[in-house]
Amino acid sequence: MELPADFIHGMNAMLQEDELSHFLEALAHEPSVSIRVNEAKSGLDDLLSGNPSITPDGRVPWACSGVYLKERPDFTSDPLLHAGCYYVQEASSMFLEQAVRTCVSGPVTMLDLCAAPGGKTTHLCSLLPHGSLLVANEINRSRAAILAENVTKWGAGNVLVTNDTPERIGRSSIMFDIILTDVPCSGEGMFRKDPVAISEWSQANVRMCADRQREILRSIWDSLKPGGHLIYSTCTYNSNEDENNVRWMMNEFGAEPVGIDTAPEWNVAGALDGSSMPVYHFMQHRTRGEGFFLALLKKPGEAVGINMRSKMPKSEDGEFRTWISNPDSYIFDRRDSAVFALPAQYASLMQQVSSEIHTIVPGLQIAVQKGHDWTPAHALSMSSEYDESAFPQCEIDLDTALRYLHLEAIHLEGMPKGYVSVRYKGHRLGFVKNIGNRANNLYPPNWRIRKSI
Repeated sequence: MELPADFIHGMNAMLQEDELSHFLEALAHEPSVSIRVNEAKSGLDDLLSGNPSITPDGRVPWACSGVYLKERPDFTSDPLLHAGCYYVQEASSMFLEQAVRTCVSGPVTMLDLCAAPGGKTTHLCSLLPHGSLLVANEINRSRAAILAENVTKWGAGNVLVTNDTPERIGRSSIMFDIILTDVPCSGEGMFRKDPVAISEWSQANVRMCADRQREILRSIWDSLKPGGHLIYSTCTYNSNEDENNVRWMMNEFGAEPVGIDTAPEWNVAGALDGSSMPVYHFMQHRTRGEGFFLALLKKPGEAVGINMRSKMPKSEDGEFRTWISNPDSYIFDRRDSAVFALPAQYASLMQQVSSEIHTIVPGLQIAVQKGHDWTPAHALSMSSEYDESAFPQCEIDLDTALRYLHLEAIHLEGMPKGYVSVRYKGHRLGFVKNIGNRANNLYPPNWRIRKSI
């Protein structure tokens, strides 16, 4: 790996004596592989049962459901990944869990501003207390579609996926208790995983990234409630994008950095610019993972309540109500030919978000109308709110599961005609419409496995 000379010179100035050689040596090693288990769907023992391709190699110490693997398996060939039983995520970024545990003690409204592909969003789905609402935003349309796919597979029903700019969100009337800004950066922390990041690195690019990060922070700051918290993170090391931007928020907005408890054995580094501000650096020669930076900041002022419209939206009625557990806890919102379930507590706020911010997933989609009939939506099969008695269930083997994920027609022996929930190792993969001699595949076409397995 040939690193830019200016990058090495900058790291030498920030690291302690003799530390640079250890850092550069670590960059020459293969990156670690880690996953985060979706404990709402699967425990680790369940995930490992009969799945020899996933071999654990210790737990990620700062994330309760994070697991290191001994080697990288062929994740695409594992139906449990597509079922949302786990997410492949870089271990250092799971430190987000400690920031959330520091500043969240009850239900909150939260914005994940730069959310694709969905690692931190799905982590937040598991971390936020029951009764919270999460808005996951991605400015890039194609990446927003990937985000929507990963959020849907995770199965949480309290998430909106939006596709808008920080400027437009900042001008809306929506305010949040917590905002995560995992901002685009120069990517120094990903050098050993992404050779393109090395080729694109320059001091000019670092300055450009720092300026853009401040534009994003300036655009979104007014959307943070007084007394709320902003989590700022990058996957880079330099102080321009890290410590200097934290210091800029302190001077520009009066933001107050908040300390996060860490264990000594985690070997998390503090500020690399010699200051004493509470910020957190993950570096490959100190921790098992890639480069990552995080700071937690509090906005001045007293906390305010949830911004909600007082009028409860009208709820649609139909057979689809019986397809989810506790239907009385939801408002059923019809949009064109689709019906979405919105938690009643946040239904008006969710509709308000959709009216002011470009939204691609306005709630939990449960049904699509085709003619006079309602077809169960794929998101319903992924959801933890699905009522297991709604449709017949059929357990399928690995070969059939992979053919299903390839979007092939499959045959279900001994199953009644109509909609059937197909499962692999007890975990739902989606729906088919069984017509007797074959079962029509209802898996989302854009999600199908494209490579030959």
